[in-house]
Amino acid sequence: MIDENVKIHDKFSVEIKLGYGTKRSKKINDHIIKTWFFIPYSLDINRYTYDKSDFYSDLKTNLRLTTPVYLLRDIAKGEDSPFNFLEKSFEELSIKPIRRNRDEYEYQLKMFHSILKSSLRNEIEHIIKNQVEEDREYLITGYVNYIQEIVDRFRKLRRLINTPTVQKKLMNYYLLSDEFMSNLIEQNTFKLLNSLEKNFHTEYKSTKHLLIGLIKSERSYKKSKGYLVVKKESPDNNSEVIYRWGVLKKYFESRLYLESRKRKDGVFFEQMLYSVAAGLAMVFATVIAFAVQSKYGNFSIPLFIALVISYMFKDRIKELMRFYLAGKLKNRLFDHKTTIRVKENKIGWSKESFDFLPEDKVSKSVLKLRNRSQIMEIEQESANEQILLYRKNMRINRQKLNKNYKHYEITGVNDIIRFNVSRFIKNMDNPEVPAYVLSDKNCVNIKGDKYYYINMIMKFQNEGNSYYGRYRITFNRNGIKKVEKL
Repeated sequence: MIDENVKIHDKFSVEIKLGYGTKRSKKINDHIIKTWFFIPYSLDINRYTYDKSDFYSDLKTNLRLTTPVYLLRDIAKGEDSPFNFLEKSFEELSIKPIRRNRDEYEYQLKMFHSILKSSLRNEIEHIIKNQVEEDREYLITGYVNYIQEIVDRFRKLRRLINTPTVQKKLMNYYLLSDEFMSNLIEQNTFKLLNSLEKNFHTEYKSTKHLLIGLIKSERSYKKSKGYLVVKKESPDNNSEVIYRWGVLKKYFESRLYLESRKRKDGVFFEQMLYSVAAGLAMVFATVIAFAVQSKYGNFSIPLFIALVISYMFKDRIKELMRFYLAGKLKNRLFDHKTTIRVKENKIGWSKESFDFLPEDKVSKSVLKLRNRSQIMEIEQESANEQILLYRKNMRINRQKLNKNYKHYEITGVNDIIRFNVSRFIKNMDNPEVPAYVLSDKNCVNIKGDKYYYINMIMKFQNEGNSYYGRYRITFNRNGIKKVEKL
């Protein structure tokens, strides 16, 4: 199964998050994704103005392991809580601070915070999307209580490593992780509070004091420890706080990010193809030379002319054959192959390719999902949409994946793709267009928004099953307005 989530990442970028699950019973897990981008003709995006290097420059990919799933209550007081592994690593570090124990201590800190962040996000989403309204207040109260238990339990661990055997640097890792945890709790609680105020007024009024109390408690704690907090009036507009958030986030989530090494795919087959093309061209030139030589002799003007002409045609034939054979193999070869590793251990690979397609090469099922409106059909009479095809194949070795992560079960890989559309806006019209309405007696000039649309059709294939998803990106010169799943 492939989980997909497409949303706005920033003003000019769309984030496509793909979750590749793996089966414990299968050693090799293969996933195939094909994405068709239908680009308005007026944006002047075609194979002459937008090549492969442009596309891959606009595409940023991060690969990370799926976070082990824990309920917030199970972190707080479950029998298999990450606290069990965390506490053990603290004790072993204080008793014997050798390199192996130092690495384990750092590993457990990073895993704990990755799990906590995911659990906080999932808990808040569950509260907001909860179908049983009378349970919402109970869930919010539980959220606050579980966080308080987690905070108390984590901060008591400090005494385990506050020993002469633990270096100051290692103690600082704990203090930084404490700050990061406080940031996570504060930011997620603000999100929950804002969502309740906007959508659930009754629950907001009844639980507001709990959530604000939790935020105030964490802010007060951070001030007492000298951690930076966001201020309403800040000389640097809180830039130092934001920078510190980013550094801590990158560090404590780094344990789940995967190392990838990209190289050109199909180099061997490409060279073989060029060799075949050169061989066929040489056959042509040699046949011409032998034929003329047998008729006119070795040292003659006709042989000289024939050799020159055959040499001229030989190069053209070689290039034509290369072009023809490359076209035949294009659907089988990819642009890049990326090796996926945990440290130096290979756990899989991904392949990707990009190309423009004529409409007659697109399957009827994809065109049907595109579902053009009547307005689009009229536009099609004068100019076609440009169709981009992005293919990605992912292979994951579940056995090798499991060997690299002890204590926790890692079930798959997340592929986080950011697609930047800044290059698409250069030929757009102004984002606002004059329009007119009638008042009681006068004509009133107003402004209307002018938007462009990119339609994305995604096909997901896994274990012989396939299904489609359709999304539409609405944007103009001011940036992306929305991303819809249709």
